[in-house]
Amino acid sequence: MGKNLLSLVVPVYNEGAHLAKFLSVIDALELSPEVEKELVFVDDASRDDSFSILKTFRFQTSRVKILQQPINQGKGAALQRGIAEASGNWIVVQDADFEYDPTDLALLLVPALADKADVVFGSRFKKTGTQVHRSFHYLVNRFLTALSNALSGLYLTDMETCYKLFRAEILKNISLESRRFGFEPEVTAKIARLKLRVHEIGISYFPRNYLEGKKITWKDGIAAVWHLFYFNIIADKSKFFTASMPDHYKTKTRQFL
Repeated sequence: MGKNLLSLVVPVYNEGAHLAKFLSVIDALELSPEVEKELVFVDDASRDDSFSILKTFRFQTSRVKILQQPINQGKGAALQRGIAEASGNWIVVQDADFEYDPTDLALLLVPALADKADVVFGSRFKKTGTQVHRSFHYLVNRFLTALSNALSGLYLTDMETCYKLFRAEILKNISLESRRFGFEPEVTAKIARLKLRVHEIGISYFPRNYLEGKKITWKDGIAAVWHLFYFNIIADKSKFFTASMPDHYKTKTRQFL
């Protein structure tokens, strides 16, 4: 049996100041002897030199796909394209900065490779060796997670985390709609409709500020509340998944770890 392939879908927008350093780190990342790594970059029509850096960087250890959006469409749209182009049997979202420690991905793979989970969330709020939070964003994230839990029936400690590891056959068959920063509440609401084993692993977190390139704002927090109500209550659930979603996931019975 061949190795597992993990696709890291990396949306990029105006990350030129630190992108070369990030590419060196992510290219050198070793996950597991059982896992190969694919990097799927989607440049969202950056206005700086991000795309040029991507095209000229000499990758040494990774399979690589470099895509470019014709116009800026938002993180969610970039993720949709990257997910569609990913070749791996597992997929995870990776931001193009150092807020998350890529070495934590090996931790997320443990229950996945042991066939104990179909989706693994990396929680910034479970106790780990390194936890750094800004109070306002911490409180907003905890509120959004609590609201998500109440509406979806999942019990999570960190719904808004970037690190979510999925079986590709699940994520590729979720009909994603959000174009900007609504991916997290949308995908969480939709996996809650499936019979999945959902696991959480504590991870490290090093939040950057707006001077360092952070893009999400208070407006996105308000939008997240709307996305939670819309995808959990209002939206047509019959349109959540493609016809190719494997039948053994499509049930009203929910199973969580």
